[in-house]
Amino acid sequence: MWGVHQRLAELWNIQSNQRALTEEEMSEFKICLDANMHKCRKVAALKNLSLLASMTNDNDWQHELCNQIEELYADFHS
Repeated sequence: MWGVHQRLAELWNIQSNQRALTEEEMSEFKICLDANMHKCRKVAALKNLSLLASMTNDNDWQHELCNQIEELYADFHS
């Protein structure tokens, strides 16, 4: 699991089941959400480019893009 998601889950659990987050924890929570948003945007952009590569029959470019997407997803499986 990507470390950011693990920490995000921990902070959400604290907020949902135990107590309000401290100022420092809230800051960390926002940092985790921001990191998640950036990763989601990057994956979405690469998928859109991959679709474009597919539509233009640029197989080499599409394979490069797919490799980049797989590298990003590899973070989630470690």
